[in-house]
Amino acid sequence: MNKLNIVLATLLGLAAFSAQADVTNAEKLAHKYSVIAKSVNPDYMGPSAADGKYFYDRRIKLANGKETSCASCHTANPADPGKNIVTGKVIKPLSPAVNPSRFTDIDKVEAQFTKHCNDIIGSDCAAKEKADYITYVISEKKPTVKK
Repeated sequence: MNKLNIVLATLLGLAAFSAQADVTNAEKLAHKYSVIAKSVNPDYMGPSAADGKYFYDRRIKLANGKETSCASCHTANPADPGKNIVTGKVIKPLSPAVNPSRFTDIDKVEAQFTKHCNDIIGSDCAAKEKADYITYVISEKKPTVKK
């Protein structure tokens, strides 16, 4: 089976993926992205929370000269609520340990990755980046204690 067939079969599996509102669902999704990443690069060793944190925190210069990152809207801790830096709209926490509705709708997850990756980095994110990102977000379980 060639790589394209493997990727297409995996994507169909993602589309048929029945979502549940818990961390396990996010772990399954990270695994699905890992399978895609491995089919693209056989040397891929699996998702990394450290790489996901780097991706999440990495500052990217936009066309308008301003810098931004995932953390710009979602805060330094994905278990905390965020705020859109343009609209000011409150964003529920990314961490499924805190916000069980995260990663429950595969179509919404893909739409958000496509939108935000294109807005921020100028292209869709790679499967490895998605797997790392979700793995990092899963690892953040506790909101920041406000003093």
